[in-house]
Amino acid sequence: MSYFQGQGMDRQAAGVATSGWLIFLTMGIGFILTLILVSRDKRFFDIWKGKKSSLLMSIVWGFLGFLLLLIGQSVAALIEMNFLGIDPGSENTASLVSIAEVVPLAIVSIVLFGPVLEELVFRRVLFGSLNQTTNFFFATAVSALTFALIHFDFTHLLLYFTTGLILAFLYQKQKASLRQSSPIFF
Repeated sequence: MSYFQGQGMDRQAAGVATSGWLIFLTMGIGFILTLILVSRDKRFFDIWKGKKSSLLMSIVWGFLGFLLLLIGQSVAALIEMNFLGIDPGSENTASLVSIAEVVPLAIVSIVLFGPVLEELVFRRVLFGSLNQTTNFFFATAVSALTFALIHFDFTHLLLYFTTGLILAFLYQKQKASLRQSSPIFF
C-alpha cells in the first residue's frame, strides 16, 4: 500500500490497488500450485464409475448447465427480492468491479483463477469426497452451503446456495466426462 501511496494515490485508491494485486498474486500462485498438485495425481478425477460421456454430450450438458444456472439464479434472485425484500446487486460483485477498474489484471483472477479453484475445491474435493462416503443429497447440500458461506455475502446466501446446488448436480451428471474434458491435468 505504501508503494501505491508513494505513486501519488490517496489512501483509499492505494488500498484498492493493493487488494487488486494481492488478489491476482495470491490466486495466481494458488492456481499454479493447485494445477501442479492435481497434475501429479493422475487419478484425481477418477472417482466416478461408469462410462465417459462423449464430447457432444459434454457440450450439450455445458449448454444445459448454463440454462439451469440462468434459471436457478433468476428464481433465487426473485425470491430474494419479492419474498425476502433483499435488493438486487451484491457488495461482493461491486467490490470486485471497483478493484478490476484499478487493477485490470485482477480480472484474470476473477474470471479464471477463482472459478477453476472453486470447481476443484467445492465440486471435486468437497462434493466428490462426500458423495463417495455419504449420499448425493447430503454431499450436494454441504458443498452448496459451504460454497455460499465462503463468498461472505450473507445477504445473497440463497443465490450462492442455489448456484452451488446446480453446479453439484451438473458435476454429478457429467461424472466421468470431467476427466475426458480436462486435458490440462493429464
